Amino acid sequence: MVTPVEIQQGDSPIVLGLPHTGTFVPDDVAAKLNATGRALADTDWHIDQLHQGLVPDITTVRATFHRYVIDANRDPEGNSLYPGQNTTGLVPLTDFDGKAIWAQAPTDDDVTARQQTFHAPYHAALKAELARVRARHGAAILYDCHSIRSQIPFLFDGTLPDFNIGTNLGTTCDPMIEQAVTQLCEQAQGYSTTNNGRFKGGWTTRHYGQPSDNIHAIQMELAQSTYLRSEGPPWHYDTAKADAVRVHLTSILTHLAALAPRLRGSK
Repeated sequence: MVTPVEIQQGDSPIVLGLPHTGTFVPDDVAAKLNATGRALADTDWHIDQLHQGLVPDITTVRATFHRYVIDANRDPEGNSLYPGQNTTGLVPLTDFDGKAIWAQAPTDDDVTARQQTFHAPYHAALKAELARVRARHGAAILYDCHSIRSQIPFLFDGTLPDFNIGTNLGTTCDPMIEQAVTQLCEQAQGYSTTNNGRFKGGWTTRHYGQPSDNIHAIQMELAQSTYLRSEGPPWHYDTAKADAVRVHLTSILTHLAALAPRLRGSK
């Protein structure tokens, strides 16, 4: 059995959340997926690689399981992040194109078992690391790392901007954090940016982002066109494109680490 979460501890005030890079699917779950589901198309391909080594001594918490098993960035109670809009749930029934992914749909008992085996351990680890970092620095910043295809008509119209910042309309972090990240993205030549557009931060950002408790959270949803050779199988990592965007991600994380002392004691 693959461990559901990988933790790399560091001494930085930043914790990187990586809920959607995992591709592990248990055999019994894989047997119930159809061909569309087994393609695992809705992975945040290579996002862990993209962020590897950007800044020293940073903590990462990475889910190893695929979001089709259970989505680590969804409310365990099953509440929708975007009521009235197309989205995928705690255990998705369709892919991002609205196509069914199961030959045999998961039962309520399946969902409960997966919550206990996968979802809960990931969040227990994330909660513990944020508490550890806050105890060390007086404040912790969760930077939740995501990516998605830039064109998905089922989920949104048109083409997604390159940098998609989510803070649930400014509620999940100190304004200094949102302003700094937005400014750095807007200064990145050749890239487009939106703040709290189609993606306002998932359950992770909304759940942990409690500025009054000195835990700040911000989500970055990158268009996969910024670092992949193409937004389709076999999802090749494009080193030249990735290196270019890594420059800006490094600036963001470096700036956030420098902001952390100013957040201390704001409770």
